[in-house]
Amino acid sequence: QVQLVESGGGLVQAGGSLRLSCAASGGRFSRFTMAWYRQAPGKQRELVASVTTGGNRNYADSVKGRFTISRDNDKNMVYLQMNSLTPEDTAVYSCNAIMFAMTTIQYWGQGTQVTVSS
Repeated sequence: QVQLVESGGGLVQAGGSLRLSCAASGGRFSRFTMAWYRQAPGKQRELVASVTTGGNRNYADSVKGRFTISRDNDKNMVYLQMNSLTPEDTAVYSCNAIMFAMTTIQYWGQGTQVTVSS
């Protein structure tokens, strides 16, 4: 069982930056692909960014060039640096851990609110 705890959300003005953190415990962190998802009110949850066990990163088109995902396997942490924020980035951001073995093993954090004011 892996526990994921996000932090770093808050209220920021458009054009500002935030850094989200996700602390993982209880499992073999390095074996999981880590990702950040977000869900805005009235919208479906969307994948924001992911980083594989090998360090390969993928981003949603809407955040490319503005957001950076990183992981620290020694500290069991994953981060999302968010720059040039816009009101459209307002959402609950959730940390996700997924591993494809004989079955798919997936865990979610509780989420952290990010609000960008115009």
